[in-house]
Amino acid sequence: MKIKLPLSLLAAASLALSSTAFAGAKTYQVTGPVLEVNDSMIAVQKGKDRWEVNRDSSTKVSGDVKVGDKVTVTYTMTATDVEVKAGKGAKKEGASPAASPKK
Repeated sequence: MKIKLPLSLLAAASLALSSTAFAGAKTYQVTGPVLEVNDSMIAVQKGKDRWEVNRDSSTKVSGDVKVGDKVTVTYTMTATDVEVKAGKGAKKEGASPAASPKK
C-alpha cells in the first residue's frame, strides 16, 4: 500500500526541518535605558541589574545611541573558551588496573 502525501505538506515539513537545522544560536534580548556606550560595549539597565553586552563594527545599530536612550539589544551567547575537567566518576590517568603491571 502506497501512502500519498500532498506535495505542499511534504514541502512544508522539509522547510521546517531545514530552517531549524540552520537556525544557529538562540537569540536573546535585553531592554532598558543605556548606562554607558562605546565602540566595544553597551551597558543597559534592566531592573536593578547592569547588563553589559560586547559589540563590534559588525553590530547593526539604527540611529545614534546615547546614554539615557531606551534600547532593545538583541544578542547571542558565544563560547570564548572551554575547559574540560574530569567528572566525579572519571578515573584518573594511570590509575586504572590495566595501566599497572601485574606481578
